[in-house]
Amino acid sequence: MPELVAGMRIGVTLTNAGDTAANAVDATIETAREAADAGLRTAWLGQRFDWDSPALAGLVGRAVPELELGTSAIPIFGRHPLTVAASAQTAQAATHGRYHLALALGAKEIVEGAYGIEYARPVAVLREYLTALRAAFAGQEHHGELVTAAAPWASTMPGGESVPVLVAAMGPQALEVTGELADGTVPLLAGPRALGDHIVPQLARAAQRAGRPDPRVVAVVPGALTSDVDSAREVFAEHLSWYERIPSYRRAIGLSGAERAGELAVLGDEAVLREQVRRYFDAGATEVVFSSTELLGEQTRSRTLAALGALRG
Repeated sequence: MPELVAGMRIGVTLTNAGDTAANAVDATIETAREAADAGLRTAWLGQRFDWDSPALAGLVGRAVPELELGTSAIPIFGRHPLTVAASAQTAQAATHGRYHLALALGAKEIVEGAYGIEYARPVAVLREYLTALRAAFAGQEHHGELVTAAAPWASTMPGGESVPVLVAAMGPQALEVTGELADGTVPLLAGPRALGDHIVPQLARAAQRAGRPDPRVVAVVPGALTSDVDSAREVFAEHLSWYERIPSYRRAIGLSGAERAGELAVLGDEAVLREQVRRYFDAGATEVVFSSTELLGEQTRSRTLAALGALRG
């Protein structure tokens, strides 16, 4: 399969790589090694309740130095920006500058159910959170209406400098704040139509008004290489159905021209993967990251990684 775009960034998520293994860290590192050997150069890890994503990214990055590692994404409610800044800088130092941090607004039902705190004014909290995080990275304090971050001693770490900060933003208000204060967005379940017509233009305008560089758009795309598309679609539809209850995802799915999240999964042979990846880049993505590649089994995951690596030539 010929190269799609010279030097383009194609990655994979590793979030569920170790779920059935005896040791999740070891299994995640093994999958990361397989991704690197396939020719992929970025790998992203979701934040969960059973592992710490920046810590795992640091371990994976030390073991697989060919990969850039990212967290996608850490919810801002329930995690103080000073704590996140420390974790991100540690991962950045461990990977020698190959770590990328992404934040998320989170979902009301999870925030209030798991942490027992009110999910209120999320966009306003995001604005202050990003400001406080940037201040912590610079060794400064932030005293705001909703967020205070005033470390009594050093909040900067040698080797942990210049952590890129992205936000899993898809709604207009969140995109406005992201374009103004962050380095880009990491949308999930936002198809090429939603990216090209809504997310990318809104984000770019906000960044331009703030005098910031062109923002990154890391499109996270569920998908896999398969010859049985109908059966695979059912599996992905069930797996992704949870997102349909979250307003921001429902909006992105609709703007993508779909009714169900599973419709946005990229499923098929190498030609299908190539065509769909091209559509995301044409819509303004600067990186395409495939997720949920493990849903159809380990052999399918391995073939999918190899097919995605081949796109880079």
